[in-house]
Amino acid sequence: MKNQWNERYDRSDYYYGKDPNSFLMEQKSILLPGKKVLCLAEGEGRNAVALAKIGCEVTAVDLSKVGLEKLERLAIENQVQVKTVCNDLNYFVFENDSWDFIISIWCHLPSSLRAKVHRGSVGALKSGGYFILEAYTPNQLKFNTGGPKDSDMMPTSALLDEELTGLSFLLNREIEREVSEGIGHIGRSAVVQVLAKKT
Repeated sequence: MKNQWNERYDRSDYYYGKDPNSFLMEQKSILLPGKKVLCLAEGEGRNAVALAKIGCEVTAVDLSKVGLEKLERLAIENQVQVKTVCNDLNYFVFENDSWDFIISIWCHLPSSLRAKVHRGSVGALKSGGYFILEAYTPNQLKFNTGGPKDSDMMPTSALLDEELTGLSFLLNREIEREVSEGIGHIGRSAVVQVLAKKT
């Protein structure tokens, strides 16, 4: 898996572009300067850099060294700092009560690992912290405009309701929308979007 992502990111341009995910940016009113943010499977860093530009204290974790090196270049280009952690999420330590925000944008994992990461995320959020997610659902397979080819790696709103037990959902919806992110995500897409808070 690591080699697959290293190969994907080993290019001069940014596979998913340099602009942040639009659903994430819709939450800018709560993404305040000084907040501690953890970005899961952050890849080349477009979301982490955008959050750092807001003034958040951002840590990005990904298993691809190539992706994180591009993130670091993008951060320099934008004159911000992002802490990078090269690690497989299966081994990443979610320390309790550590983060104001945890961001999961297109973090597609096998269902057993996804459930583990989500349990860890719930514990790692501070009281009052937020979990923000956008992912492809199994319905995405009919569009072929991005995402994995394995439905086991694509959550539904019902699954996320179970996996994120302990959070209060402000939003948990499945929709179809146009996605335009580099060459990796282009076109009509079936997605699930979550905004949830730890009370």
